[in-house]
Amino acid sequence: MDCIFCKVITRETSTKWIIEENDDLIVIEDINPSEPTDWLVVSKKHIVSVNEIENDDKELIWKMLLKAKELAKKYDLVGSGYKLLINVGKGAGQIIDHLHIHILSKLKVKNSQRF
Repeated sequence: MDCIFCKVITRETSTKWIIEENDDLIVIEDINPSEPTDWLVVSKKHIVSVNEIENDDKELIWKMLLKAKELAKKYDLVGSGYKLLINVGKGAGQIIDHLHIHILSKLKVKNSQRF
């Protein structure tokens, strides 16, 4: 498989962008951010997009949303505001064919705040 997110998950490529990880997902920094803070909540299960979600994926999707909310709170993005974004398909801006949620904020979280 030639999916960069799958390669990060399986450690076939650099993991320096990983912010957090658990059994179901990873959170990584977007290497081409569109906002000062642009993180990606990525499912470890390879799902191409929202169009490929099955009923069995409901819990995973819920965990992804809860992780986004948790990180926004943990890194003080709640007060300044943040966006959650899922691009579906190339025409909508989906670059990588692997389900992920962008956490976007005008507030820049410094690396020192994370570690």
